[in-house]
Amino acid sequence: MIEFFFDCSSPWTYLAFHNIQPLAKEFGEQISWRPVLVGGIFNAINPSVYASRENPVAAKVRYMRKDLADWARLAGLAIKMPPTVFPVNSIKAMRGCLWLGNDAMVPFARSVFEAYWRDDKDISREPVLAEICRSLGIDPEKLLTGIGDEGIKNELKANTDEAIARGVFGSPTIFLSKTDMYFGNDRLPLIREALQRRSAA
Repeated sequence: MIEFFFDCSSPWTYLAFHNIQPLAKEFGEQISWRPVLVGGIFNAINPSVYASRENPVAAKVRYMRKDLADWARLAGLAIKMPPTVFPVNSIKAMRGCLWLGNDAMVPFARSVFEAYWRDDKDISREPVLAEICRSLGIDPEKLLTGIGDEGIKNELKANTDEAIARGVFGSPTIFLSKTDMYFGNDRLPLIREALQRRSAA
């Protein structure tokens, strides 16, 4: 089982979300999708993210944009960086992922990623989420009501707290066999190698 802790507000997570699915299929692995609120993780254990946004290193920012464009081209994805609204409040979208459940979550999350990172839409806005729902045949009123349920709110918080307890400091974070942790889209070659070793054993 591959555990994929993610928040749709991260461009690197968009890449990893796209790239890990064929990798898992190749090795016959199931993915457990674990929505989290990455802002909650930053607030709790990784506030350096905010400091770097307030005082960016210009050369590093330029390279990051090139690096992101290179990875996006390799994946065949279009990413606008930065989006008009950045950072974005993704809490409603991530609650929507949980409300839909593991199977329906994947097309919804993909559409949220595309709306934000490809189409430059503000995924914090309910009309944008409603538009995504309609495109997937999901009743938008039911989803927007469902994400207000205390159980869904608590589940997102529990996922985030669990991620922090397990050493997660950002999104995406991927676990193999519960304890073998990998952070970021660029670690997927290492995940492939780990899966190959496990398959050979």
